[in-house]
Amino acid sequence: MNEPILFTDAAASKVAELIREEGNPALMLRVYVQGGGCSGMQYGFEFDESVQEGDTMVENQGVKLLVDPMSFQYLSGAEIDYREGLEGAQFVIRNPNAHTTCGCGSSFAA
Repeated sequence: MNEPILFTDAAASKVAELIREEGNPALMLRVYVQGGGCSGMQYGFEFDESVQEGDTMVENQGVKLLVDPMSFQYLSGAEIDYREGLEGAQFVIRNPNAHTTCGCGSSFAA
């Protein structure tokens, strides 16, 4: 069964800030999974202006996050967060489907 993706308040606030900087309120954040990285799969983030057929949309604070159907099977139940710490600021994906993650946190094996 597919679990929803959690788009945290911190992540939505940061995306809203980035969209304001871009000056295009139609932008949405697309999160995807692709082959690569040291663990076999890696996450990607990009802005998109259009919803594609089959996309899952999650909205928080008026900010829309999009996930394509292939990526959703790997991101089901994941949490998309934004955190600031000693290592700097970054988007973080806590993914219950990832059996192995690399040290940088941007790639995983499912």
